[in-house]
Amino acid sequence: MSTTGEATVEADGSTTFDTPPSSSGTNETFSEESGGGFNETMGENQEEMGGEGVVKGTDPAMYLIIGVIVLVVIYFIIRRKKSSDGEDDFFTNLDGEKFNLKLPAEVEEYRTIKDKCLEAGWDPSERPTGPAAQSNGPHRVLAQALMKRAIAGIPIVTHIQKESVGMNRLYAQSMCSVTQWRSFQAAEQLVSTEVEDVRAEADLIEPGWSQIIWRQAMQYHQMLKDRHEQEAKQAEAAARKEKEESTKLSPEEEQKAKELAAEKAAQELIKAEEREKQSKKSFNSGMKKGFLEKTGKKK
Repeated sequence: MSTTGEATVEADGSTTFDTPPSSSGTNETFSEESGGGFNETMGENQEEMGGEGVVKGTDPAMYLIIGVIVLVVIYFIIRRKKSSDGEDDFFTNLDGEKFNLKLPAEVEEYRTIKDKCLEAGWDPSERPTGPAAQSNGPHRVLAQALMKRAIAGIPIVTHIQKESVGMNRLYAQSMCSVTQWRSFQAAEQLVSTEVEDVRAEADLIEPGWSQIIWRQAMQYHQMLKDRHEQEAKQAEAAARKEKEESTKLSPEEEQKAKELAAEKAAQELIKAEEREKQSKKSFNSGMKKGFLEKTGKKK
């Protein structure tokens, strides 16, 4: 609401106006009271707007970098897990295949033969007397069965001997699993027990035989191996020769095949001569025709 001043006429005719209380004080008060709050509010709004501007203005490349880092971390986690699973599978297969040894069937065969000999009255303390007892008696039968048992055990004995050095080195360097080491120890113990049992049985049959029985078994095993390889080669050669003979033609068939080949060659030769004559004839007729046409043009 506006305020209007009152007019006063002086004696000399001049007029003055009474100015009402100015509202400047109110304005100043308003400026002082509300202006500061207004400015502060505007400042806060500007700060909020500025903050929103910073958030909205984030570089998209940052999101790309973060995504790449996350993908790399996930990739290495998956790769490490697969590598660990592969190692576990490797050691599991290694344990199951390399050291899962079993004694040969000849062990039980020897024990069965020994039981039969004992039931028949064989006494280990008695030495065989006479040629018949030495060649066909229980002593001879048991000796043959024991040698057969030792020969059958050579593969597992040599296998453990080869693996022993490497496994002990791996275990000393902590490069093999506990399961693998225990599996190797079990196999080694199995083979060691078998070696000692064979030696004990050898001394029971023939005193002092335990010192050489395994060396003899190794020699016999190598001889049998060589014989088997030679027989396999001979069988392969015989099969190849039989195949060649089965595909080989008889003299009559060979003669007939030669005649057919000669006849086919003659036919090919005749056809070649006919083609050559035809080509010469075509060539000569073409030359004459061209020559006549050329001569006529000159005239």
